[in-house]
Amino acid sequence: MIAHSPNSTWRDPILGQFTPDIAAVARLTVVADPDQLLAEQGVIDGIRQRGFEIVPFEDHIAFRYAYERRFREVWDTGKETNLVVVLRATRSDINGLPFDLLEQAKRDQRLLSFSLAELFPSLAPHVLTELDRRDLDAVSAAQQLFKPEPLGENATRDFLLRHVFGLDPAQMQSDAELLRALLRRHYSGKVIPRSLDDRLIQLLRAAGRWREWPLDQIVPSRSSFLEFLQERWPIFVRRRLASSSGGLGEEAEPYGLQFTGPADLPFDHDDIRVYIDNLFTDGLLAPIGGTSRVLVATSWMAVGIAGADGADQASCFRKLLQLLQIDGPSSDSDYQAWIQAATRWAEVVALRWALPEELSAEDKDRFDAAHLLIEQRFSEWMVAHYGALHSLSYLPRPVMLHQIPRYMAHRLAAKGTARKLAVVVVDGLAMDQWAVVHQALPSRKWITEEFGLFAWVPTLTSVSRQSIFAGDPPFFFRQSLNTTRKEEQHWTRFWDDRGVGKGEAAYACQGMLEDDDVFIRRVSQKLDLPRCRVAGIVVGTIDQMLHGVVNGTDGMHASVRHWAKRGSLWRLLDAMLDRGFEVILTADHGNVEGVGFGKPNVGAIADERGERVHVFSDALLRSNVTEKYPGSLEWPCVGLPDDYLALIAPPLRAFIGEGKRTVAHGGLCIEEVIVPLVTIARAE
Repeated sequence: MIAHSPNSTWRDPILGQFTPDIAAVARLTVVADPDQLLAEQGVIDGIRQRGFEIVPFEDHIAFRYAYERRFREVWDTGKETNLVVVLRATRSDINGLPFDLLEQAKRDQRLLSFSLAELFPSLAPHVLTELDRRDLDAVSAAQQLFKPEPLGENATRDFLLRHVFGLDPAQMQSDAELLRALLRRHYSGKVIPRSLDDRLIQLLRAAGRWREWPLDQIVPSRSSFLEFLQERWPIFVRRRLASSSGGLGEEAEPYGLQFTGPADLPFDHDDIRVYIDNLFTDGLLAPIGGTSRVLVATSWMAVGIAGADGADQASCFRKLLQLLQIDGPSSDSDYQAWIQAATRWAEVVALRWALPEELSAEDKDRFDAAHLLIEQRFSEWMVAHYGALHSLSYLPRPVMLHQIPRYMAHRLAAKGTARKLAVVVVDGLAMDQWAVVHQALPSRKWITEEFGLFAWVPTLTSVSRQSIFAGDPPFFFRQSLNTTRKEEQHWTRFWDDRGVGKGEAAYACQGMLEDDDVFIRRVSQKLDLPRCRVAGIVVGTIDQMLHGVVNGTDGMHASVRHWAKRGSLWRLLDAMLDRGFEVILTADHGNVEGVGFGKPNVGAIADERGERVHVFSDALLRSNVTEKYPGSLEWPCVGLPDDYLALIAPPLRAFIGEGKRTVAHGGLCIEEVIVPLVTIARAE
C-alpha cells in the first residue's frame, strides 16, 4: 500500500520514481500501467519535466520502429536520453515486451508498476477505472478529507457522486434542486461514467419523487437535457407573462412535448437563472420567437426571447467576450479548458462576421484585442503542454486526431459486429465554421454530442489528416508526410491489424471539384457493400473554398453558410445514419486569417512553403530564416520525424507580402489546432 502524506497528491508516488538522480543513471524504465495513470496530463508533464520521454507499447512493429530510430540510434552515438516504456497491462503480462528491453529494465531495477488499487485503497478500483483521469485530483482530495473505510462498488459510486461530482440525491428534494444538479453536471462538460449515471438514476427513482421525469434520457445525455430545457422554456415564458398580466397563465391549446415530466420548470429560481443566462449566451439554448421582446425588455428572461437579429447577436457577442475575459484559460489550464474556450471563441468569431455592420468601432477593437490575447496565451500553452497530449488516453474520448480510429476500434469491440461506425473528416473545417454550419442544421431526429480535439502541428493536411487514417502520430508515416495518397492504405492496414477485413473497412475522399451529390452517391455505394461496418470519409468542399478565399474570414464564412444551406452535408450524414452507422464528424485542421509580414526567399531549401508554416530538413537553414522573421516559432519535433523542422508564423501573421491578408492553416492558432469532434446517431 502506498502511504499518502498530508497535502500530497495521487501523482506524488509516481513522480517520486522519476528524479534527476535516477535520470542520470538509468536511461530505460519499464512501467506496467493497467489503469493508464501515466496517460494523465499532470503525470506526463511531470515526467517530461524531469527529463524522461514516454512511449506507450501498443504495437510491436510500431514500437520497435520508434525505439530504434529515436532511442537506440541516439544511445549508439554516445548521447543520453531517458525512455519510459509504458505497457497498458498488469505486471504479470509485461513479458510481452521485447526481451532486450525487459532484461535491461530488470538489470537496472527499473521495472515499475502503478495501479488505482494502490493509490486509492479505500475505493473499489473497478469503479475508479471508469473515471476520466483528470477527476483523480478530486478523488484524492476527497479520500484525504473524509478517510472512508474500504467501500464496495455501489458505496464507491455514492462516494464519487457526492464528493467528486457534487451529485447527492439526498440533497435533491425539489424540482429546482434536481434541475440545478443536472445543469451543473452538463454545463461543466465533465464526462461521468455511465455506471455512475445509472446509480444516480436508481437512487433518484428510489426516492419516489421523480417517476415522471425522463431521467434515463436527461441524466446521461447532454443534448437530450438541453432539448428538454428548450421545449419547456416557451411554456415558462408564456405562463409567467400571462400571470403578470392577470391572465390564466395557461394556453388553450395543449403543448406537444417530446420529453415526459413536468411542463413548467423553475427557471426563475436564483440557482437556475445563472445557468440559463449562460446557456443562451453560449448558443446551447436558442431564443424563442412568438413573444414580443418589449414585454420582457427589463426582465432577466430577455436573453431567451428573440428580438431583432442584429441586436440579439451583438448583445450575445459582447456577453461571450465578457465571459472569456472573466473565465478564460491560462498557460496553466488543462487541455479541456482550452477546448471549452475554443468552443466559446468559435461562437464569438461566428458572430463577429455574421453582423459586421452592426458592430461599433469599440466592439471591433475589443474583438481584435481579445483575439490577439487568446492566441498569445494559447501559443504559450502549446509550447509548454502540447508535447504531452499524444500520450493521453483516447478514453473517455479522443484528445488528438490520430486517436479517433483507436477510439472507434474500442467502441466496435464493445458492441461487436452489431455496431457500424464512420468518421467524416470535413477537410479544413474550423470550429467557428462548424458554428456557422450548425446554425443551418435542419430539424433532424439525431442525437448529437459536441466536443473538440487537437490537430497535429504543423496543421497541414498531409500531416494532420493522414494521422487520422493511419491511427498514429506523423513520425510513423514519415515517407508519405508530403502527400495524402497513402490514406486509404493506412486506413486498411489499421483495421486489418485489428481483425477488420478489407471488405469491411471503406474509404472515400471527395475529388477536386467533385459535385457533392455525386460524391454522396459514391459513398453510399461503398456503404451498401454487404460486409462494410467501418468507414472513413473525407469531405473536401471546405478546404477547396479555403484555397480560393480572397475576402478574409467574412468571405469564408459567407461561402460556408451558403454550402451548409444547400444541405449536402446533411444528406451525406442522413445516408450514413439510414444505413445504421454511428458517425463521428471532425476536421483535420482549421484555418485563421493572417496578415503578411514578408515572404521568405527560401527557394528549394524549404520542403514545404505554406502561408502559415515553412518546413525545413536542416536546422541551420531554418535558423537563418527565423532571424529574418522575428516572432516566428521554431516548432519542436513533437510526434514528427527529426528532420521535419517547422517554422511557424507568429499568431495572426503569414509568410506573404507585407500587409496582404489571407485565410490559411499550418500554424498553431487556436482556430487551426482545436477542431470539432461531433458524435451523431439516429434517435431511437
